[in-house]
Amino acid sequence: MRPECAELCELLELGPEVAEALERAGPPPDRAEALTAALCRRETAAEAYRELERLLAPDPDGMRMLRCQLNGVLMAREAYRETGIPDAVFADTVGCFRRFLGESRRVYGRLQFDRGWWTWRQLSLSLFRLGSLEYERRERDGGRVTAVHIPSGADLSPEAVDRSLRQAEDFFDRFFGGMGEIRCHSWLLSPALTPLLREDSNILAFQRRFTVEREDPGDREFIRWLFEMPEETPPERLPERTGLQRAVKKLLLSGGTAGSAYGTMRIDLRRSL
Repeated sequence: MRPECAELCELLELGPEVAEALERAGPPPDRAEALTAALCRRETAAEAYRELERLLAPDPDGMRMLRCQLNGVLMAREAYRETGIPDAVFADTVGCFRRFLGESRRVYGRLQFDRGWWTWRQLSLSLFRLGSLEYERRERDGGRVTAVHIPSGADLSPEAVDRSLRQAEDFFDRFFGGMGEIRCHSWLLSPALTPLLREDSNILAFQRRFTVEREDPGDREFIRWLFEMPEETPPERLPERTGLQRAVKKLLLSGGTAGSAYGTMRIDLRRSL
């Protein structure tokens, strides 16, 4: 299955520049088609990605990987439909490709696809965008777990989070037998942020839904998500466009860090406070 790049880019609203870059990348090797199909099956997706990455190297801008994964989008669409998942959920979920390309351009100033290691989840019916949040099917100690992910630009108002959680509960009950324990690993849960936030902050309201179990102060992904800069950017070069950026930058300049944290959503706070 090798649809034209322009057709796929139109489907996902990626734009002509991406279509041209994909054409320059050339058609995938023959073996890539079988690996792309494996990328769309949950039990084989992670290993298929690693094999595909080795097969496509060198791929400095990620366009060869993107071309393969966009072929996988059409394979995944059929699997979504066979499962009965609405097309609207599919469209919202695979919209991640457009978002990730935009994020990379803002962070690095050029067109590149650097999230292939993540997007097999969307292709393999493991992760879904439902309202403002994303939800990933996982297992832990033999039990069902749902990991919550916060896309860039997500509406974290209590009302939007409530709507997303209601949608997720209905969706997972219908298609996968329920959500089980809801967990989250994010810089937004970091206790280091808490004293920097206003009492009416949407981030603070989101934090309060979770019981933090473990912190990771060495995690520097917050540099990318909060400042839209490479993680190795020195603190003095970070922008100060928002109040939170200014507060976290000051924390970094004083020798502190934001890091990230792992938390479990409190059963009594799955809905807003």
